[in-house]
Amino acid sequence: QDTTLVILIACALVSFVVGVATEGWPSGALDGIGIFTSILLVVSVTATSNYQQSSQFRDLDREKRKISIQVTRDGFRQRILMDDLLPGDVVHLAVGDQVPADGLFISGYSVLINESSLTGESEPVVINEDNPFLLSGTKVLDGSCKMLVTAVGMRTLWGKLMAAITESGDDETPLQGKLNGVANTIGNIGLFFALLTFVILSQGLVGQKYVDGLLLSWSGEDVLEILEHFAIAVTIVVVAVPEGLPLAVTLSLAFAMKKMMNEKALVRQLAACETMGSATVICSDKTGTLTTNRMSVMKACICGNIMEVTNPPVLSSFSSKLPEFALQILLESIFNNTAGEVVINQDGKCQILGTPTEAALLDFALSVHGDFKEKRQETKIVKVEPFNSTKKRMSIILELPGGGYRAHCKGASELVLAACDKFIDARGTIVALDKSATKKLSDIIETFSKEALRTLCLAYQEIDDSFSIDEQIPLQGYTCIGIVGIKDPVRPGVRQSVATCRSAGIAVRMVTGDNINTAKAIARECGILTEDGIAIEGAEFREKNPKELLELIPKMQVCHVPNNLSLACKFLSI
Repeated sequence: QDTTLVILIACALVSFVVGVATEGWPSGALDGIGIFTSILLVVSVTATSNYQQSSQFRDLDREKRKISIQVTRDGFRQRILMDDLLPGDVVHLAVGDQVPADGLFISGYSVLINESSLTGESEPVVINEDNPFLLSGTKVLDGSCKMLVTAVGMRTLWGKLMAAITESGDDETPLQGKLNGVANTIGNIGLFFALLTFVILSQGLVGQKYVDGLLLSWSGEDVLEILEHFAIAVTIVVVAVPEGLPLAVTLSLAFAMKKMMNEKALVRQLAACETMGSATVICSDKTGTLTTNRMSVMKACICGNIMEVTNPPVLSSFSSKLPEFALQILLESIFNNTAGEVVINQDGKCQILGTPTEAALLDFALSVHGDFKEKRQETKIVKVEPFNSTKKRMSIILELPGGGYRAHCKGASELVLAACDKFIDARGTIVALDKSATKKLSDIIETFSKEALRTLCLAYQEIDDSFSIDEQIPLQGYTCIGIVGIKDPVRPGVRQSVATCRSAGIAVRMVTGDNINTAKAIARECGILTEDGIAIEGAEFREKNPKELLELIPKMQVCHVPNNLSLACKFLSI
């Protein structure tokens, strides 16, 4: 498919035939054989490079398929690899998960599915008992549910769609495209001058034949002279077409790919080698990219008292320092208002399932001698509003055994605290949340954030019997239970990588939806935020006009944009 190689093959054939005809074997075949050798070398290098790429990506694809999903199988809730999924398994899905197989909705809350990868429609689809079909390859936008697997692998709709799509050839890289254009131009110019040379050289012989009236009478010497003129023309074409150009391009791209592989960056498209060479800005998320996404509760503020909860002695005495009512309402909130679960695996050991944040909270509650199963059996969950990036909170309604309901809410500390008008004091008494108490709790949130802790606020609200499950879960009027600070350690080597990028002239910027103070603390730890750098809130960022943004962006190193990350990345790449 390479235009230059096609031209070279044609030139090699013509040169070989004409050379043998005019100069004989083997001296006349040398030029043609030389061009064929060059073509063979280019094809060999390209084939070797493509084979190495394919081999690396087969290994990578095997690793990429090692995605753990939560299923119920043989009566046990467990984690298995996606490739081990079988029809009849019950899969547990939550916000952000990709549906791993075709299946049927069993139960769940507020499930919204993005089916654009299959249908092209951007409008989310509501999944419930009336529309229970879940399709492989789609994504959960909101809610959580259990799904009965009905088809896996190539038997799914996604698998059949992929099988029907014929794989197209690899696209040429920008450099290869430009060089092919140059080769075509040079070839056309060479062909023009070759034809012109052939006409000029042959016009004397043809003109003399015309004058002598022997235009239809040609001797062997005349034919041999015409062939010599044609050989000269072919030589011009061969010399004009740069046979070393494809080899040079292939070798340079293969070398770049090898260098990136040595840096543990696998390259599927060779064009990426050229594109990465022009990169000037890297915009990175925080959680899971710069950090390990393995979280644990480090500090907690319960009943107005701040406690370090990082070592076993403190955890063992934690429950004795709290009023009994405050401890029980805290455990009720953590064990019920969660998308995670504490299960006993096949080995008989306790296992926490869920997101890193949920797992950190559940582990904290278990460490203070909480009993997950017991707390879940005390009440009945009647309504759930799962966490999503817009609301930044998760809420549930519990039906109490003595009658009435209780709402629990957890989420971004600033938002949940703003929804509270009461809190539990050190004596376990519910008191009004006045300005001084609000300021104290806000200062605690800020202190936790500056220590690179991700903060969550837990709150509850008593609801009378008149509540209907069709009503919306209350947004205001909560009682603050406490604030927890969760640590997500920075990945090893991040600071050195940021420094390497800076030395290469590449700016690294953090774009995150987390608390601005937490983001700043992590950015300083990573070496992203410098003394003269700017960290900006999303609300302030969106108020800037294009002219102000152009002045601000060169100094901006941290951007807190919770609901418009793509817009932020677009501006930060200027």
